[in-house]
Amino acid sequence: MPAWIDLSVPVVTGMPVYPGDPAVEVSPALTVPRDGVNVLHLRMGSQSGTHVDAPYHVDDSWPRLDELPLERFAGHAVVADVRGLPARAPITPGLLAPALSQLRPGSLMLLATGWSAHWGTDHYLAHPWLTVEAAEALVAAGVRTVAVDALSVDPTPQPGDTTADFGLPAHRVLCGAGGVIAENLTGLEQVVDLPGVELFLFPLRLPGADGAPVRAVARAV
Repeated sequence: MPAWIDLSVPVVTGMPVYPGDPAVEVSPALTVPRDGVNVLHLRMGSQSGTHVDAPYHVDDSWPRLDELPLERFAGHAVVADVRGLPARAPITPGLLAPALSQLRPGSLMLLATGWSAHWGTDHYLAHPWLTVEAAEALVAAGVRTVAVDALSVDPTPQPGDTTADFGLPAHRVLCGAGGVIAENLTGLEQVVDLPGVELFLFPLRLPGADGAPVRAVARAV
């Protein structure tokens, strides 16, 4: 097991995005043969790939990305292993109970659903999701950073959905407490059995932003 573990998806043209978000395009802007240097042109939304949501993502009156303390983005992490759930299954407080018992002050919570195995397929939209009660249990336990290997902590609309309410209730509970949500992590099976994990989720420094891509990295401790 390497000391450092990359939990980020590659940023490439045409990568999956949340329904309605800007598409991702990566193309050469400058090249060595023509310009003497290589520089890429990046076109993407702030919620592209492995990223963090600031509270401002869901409410104009809540803190923006650059207003959050840096400790929200790194620290001791507890892994909630909820792999094996069926499509669109709720993640309840009972499923989180073993992980909640391991928390220490300032701990980050990693939700390992196993859904990153479906990255790049339509089934990725059918991920498990965090109930309001589970989000409230996390906040009550002092958690202010939640990271998941899925597209969202809330249910994601799928083709054919017309009446379901996608009001992002778990986002509102976590972000309403000043929390950070990290989404689209990958490879969490590498950390579920580690005796100790440090997690790093530092975003791009975008003033006034709703969120930003991150290089999510874990370290065994």
